[in-house]
Amino acid sequence: MALSVKLMMEAANAAVPRITSAQAREMIAKGNTLVVDVRDAPEVEKSGKVAGALHVSRGMLEFRADPESPYHDKNFAKDKTVILYCASGGRSALGGKVLKEMGYDQVYNLGAFKDWAEGGGAVEKPVEPGM
Repeated sequence: MALSVKLMMEAANAAVPRITSAQAREMIAKGNTLVVDVRDAPEVEKSGKVAGALHVSRGMLEFRADPESPYHDKNFAKDKTVILYCASGGRSALGGKVLKEMGYDQVYNLGAFKDWAEGGGAVEKPVEPGM
């Protein structure tokens, strides 16, 4: 049977726990936590990102997370708690499932950036062009 987006989302949501902004703040406060924004660059440029988050578009996530990849980002480490988010929670769920399959154990889905921002979470605003 061929996979559909619906089936992929069901599997991802079952594998990656969804957390609240308050839970994310607690995890971040404990340290050894990587927050990853998997939205595309234009989305981040428009709205900003969670303060301290690493921006890695969903299409590059596996390449940045794999230590064997020439595109590996040293911020990724399997002993860290990893919190992902996007615009609605779909891409972060799918990305989280892939990270779990790659051996990252502590992976969580924060869901939508707007929920974080509207809930009073710290946000790094985008830099205005020309400044």
